[in-house]
Amino acid sequence: MNAGQQHLLDTYRAAQRGEAAPPAPGTHTVRTAREIQQWYRFRAVVTAPADRLPARLRRAVHSAAAGLLRRGTTERVDGAADGAAEGADGVVRPGAGRGPMPEAGRVPASGVGRVPMSGAM
Repeated sequence: MNAGQQHLLDTYRAAQRGEAAPPAPGTHTVRTAREIQQWYRFRAVVTAPADRLPARLRRAVHSAAAGLLRRGTTERVDGAADGAAEGADGVVRPGAGRGPMPEAGRVPASGVGRVPMSGAM
């Protein structure tokens, strides 16, 4: 059923019940669009600069990049003693061939991959 047919049905029901007829489809479209635009302008004025979209995006990118850098540093340091594999180009890749990488800073519970202390050799 399209909007015109639904309007005719609603108009018929309103006439049977003695109520006012509903507005035709599209009657208030322009008014609704203006109200939405006005709402967005209002939100732009009352929203603090730190909470606006560009600032939120900047913070999200910064925190994601910092997390990736922190994770990469932790994995490289721990990975060298944790069964890391060195590629043909000389780059140490932590966890190569071991499946998914563990979370940053997480120590394996079983002690697998631990390097013995230098005095214990």
